[in-house]
Amino acid sequence: MEWRVSEGLVDYDTAIAFMEERCRAISNGELVECVWLLEHPPLYTAGTSANESDLVSPGRFPVHATGRGGQYTYHGPGQRVVYVMLDLKRRKQDVRVFVNALEAWIISTLSAFNVKGERREDRVGVWVRRPDKIPTANGLAEDKIAAIGIRLKKWVSLHGIAINVEPDLDHFSGIIPCGIAGHGVTSLVDLGLPVTMVDLDLALKESFQTIFGRAD
Repeated sequence: MEWRVSEGLVDYDTAIAFMEERCRAISNGELVECVWLLEHPPLYTAGTSANESDLVSPGRFPVHATGRGGQYTYHGPGQRVVYVMLDLKRRKQDVRVFVNALEAWIISTLSAFNVKGERREDRVGVWVRRPDKIPTANGLAEDKIAAIGIRLKKWVSLHGIAINVEPDLDHFSGIIPCGIAGHGVTSLVDLGLPVTMVDLDLALKESFQTIFGRAD
């Protein structure tokens, strides 16, 4: 397993090219699995289920069509993007089990900062309750703190997760994130926690070992 951490902002197309090549090499048995932690410059990505009407501000940031599942999402500085290139043939060839494991990884990582992340049966991602806010139609006041979007090629995964540490939350207003209207977006710093990327990375690596096995 290779654990990569990139400093600075990584160009989105450069990241996609790396993932595609790495996944090919993993599938062919030429290279080991890889987890890559990085940040992107401000941009929107459109998954395979994206509705054009969910792009509220088309000219605000670059928009990248991508092969991952899901709809529109935002990436930018202050958000930890984690690309997970794992060979599910060596693990369990079940998409739902893999997504559940990614959610469990995020929830376990957040718990290191005393944040209770929660799943929702009707939407992918990880959510936190906000008792300080007015409840929505479902009776809950909650915000999304992490997104998940994956793609599989020959049972090797591409893309992964994104956890909000301290992004500009106003940047999410240019889209309807993941096509889910009526819900807000939050971050660790927005919740009053002065968490750094280094702090989060350490928690991610420790939790990864618990959910998926050793990361080194």
